[in-house]
Amino acid sequence: MSKTLAPVEAYLEKVESILARIRETQAPAIDRAGEMMAGAIAKGRAVFVFGSGHSAIPVLDVFPRYGSFVGFYPLTDPRLMWFTPVGPGGARELLWLEREEGYIANFLKSHPLGAGDVTLVFSHGGLNAAPVETALAAKERGSAVVAVTSMTNARTHAPTHSSGKRLADVADVAIDNCTSPEDAQVTIQGWQHPVAAASTVAFVAIAQALVAATAQHLAFSGIRKRVFVSPNVKDVEPGNNERVFEEYEAWIRTLAR
Repeated sequence: MSKTLAPVEAYLEKVESILARIRETQAPAIDRAGEMMAGAIAKGRAVFVFGSGHSAIPVLDVFPRYGSFVGFYPLTDPRLMWFTPVGPGGARELLWLEREEGYIANFLKSHPLGAGDVTLVFSHGGLNAAPVETALAAKERGSAVVAVTSMTNARTHAPTHSSGKRLADVADVAIDNCTSPEDAQVTIQGWQHPVAAASTVAFVAIAQALVAATAQHLAFSGIRKRVFVSPNVKDVEPGNNERVFEEYEAWIRTLAR
């Protein structure tokens, strides 16, 4: 194996191992969470989805996304995502803000979380104020909470939030992303720290597994949802995706009542 190829193989093997552990150990929790989410959607309520920093990526990948459907409500805030490394919208500001207690209470004033909902929170570390306070606020409003996080991180690190809680401590269902606290997976000879993070791959895989589990439980209940479909798919009903957006707009108006 060439010196150039070795890190590529090493990373892909690490990812394969992580995904295998998720399949072997987390499938029951993912299915249980999917059943909870389907229950909320079936009653006209929502699955609110939150993550800050790189954990916003699975939020963006749940809905609107080809292969998904109305019922998922992304909780996105440009101040909790970065758009450039430095300067306005940069990672420095985001990394500071997601650790500041109290910001989330103001952010959530704009969103109708309530009884009967499920709130899905992604956070690899599970310690920062943003994910912990989102979960705490959701529970206070009567929403169930599903956490996707590194359970090894939760077991080996003390809480940093003033509540004394980690994200996993607040969750009704905690799904382990099976990724080490370090996150970066590949050691490069002569470099001090490893490179090539894996939690995002794990998060997106779990997010899509949750979409599939939710759809299956809805189908078990006799509920058929219009799916947001890639334009590359043949024989799609004309205007299908526009109808998905219209359905979403009508649905979110009912949540605010």
